[in-house]
Amino acid sequence: MIDSTDSTPSSSEQGDAPRREIKSYVLRGGRMTAAQARGFEEVFPRLGLTLEHGRLDLNAVFGREAPRVVEIGFGMGGSLLEQAMANPNTDFIGIEVHQAGVGKLLDEADKAGLSNLRVYREDALKVLDDALPENSIDTLQLFFPDPWPKKKHHKRRIVQPAFLEKVARVLKSGGTFHMATDWAPYAEHMAEVMSEAPGFENTAAPGESFVPRPAFRPLTKFEQRGERLGHGVFDLIFRV
Repeated sequence: MIDSTDSTPSSSEQGDAPRREIKSYVLRGGRMTAAQARGFEEVFPRLGLTLEHGRLDLNAVFGREAPRVVEIGFGMGGSLLEQAMANPNTDFIGIEVHQAGVGKLLDEADKAGLSNLRVYREDALKVLDDALPENSIDTLQLFFPDPWPKKKHHKRRIVQPAFLEKVARVLKSGGTFHMATDWAPYAEHMAEVMSEAPGFENTAAPGESFVPRPAFRPLTKFEQRGERLGHGVFDLIFRV
C-alpha cells in the first residue's frame, strides 16, 4: 500500500513541529521463496524502477507509445500479471512495498516473457509525486487496500483528499481511477470522499455509487475468499 500524511501539524513554543507521516501500510517480515528471491535479485534490475530514476519518460521506459495503467498495492501480483498478459498492447506499472510480492510478480513476469510491465518497490505517494509525469496515465487501479476498520485508524486509509489530488495530477483527461474493496464501510468512505473530490466524475448509473464488477478486472484469490465468507465486493470507477 502507500503512505498517508497527517495534514494537521502540532505546535510548540518553538513553532510548528514537522508534519508526522502516517503509514497506510505495515511492512511484513518473513522469508522469501527461492522464486521470489530470484525475481527480486535477478529480474528487478531489468524490470524494476526506483525513485532514483527520477521523473520518467514512459515512452523511453517501454520503448513505445501505448495506453498506460498503474496499480497501487498489487499484493502478490496475480491480478496485475493476468492483466499484463491479456493486454500486450497496454503498458503496466505496479507499485508495492512488500518485497515478497515484488519478487513473485517479477519472477512470473520474466518466465512469461512480458515486456509491458515495470515494478516499483516504493511508497506509492512518492512515486505519484516524484516519478510519474503529469497527465501520463490512462488508468490508476487500487484494488482491495487495507480498510483500517477501527475508527482511530481511519486516518491511515489511502483514499483521502490529498491522495486524490496526486491521482488527478497523473491521470490523462478522460482517464479513470478504479477502486475495489470488500469492506462495505470503506466502500462508503470511498464514495463519500470521491463525491467531494474536484474534477472526478462517477461512471456509475445515476443515483448509484458503485458499478457492476467489470469483466476486465481479474477475479483474485482474495476476492474469491471474500465471496466464500459472504463479503460483498464494491467497484468504483471515476473519470477525470
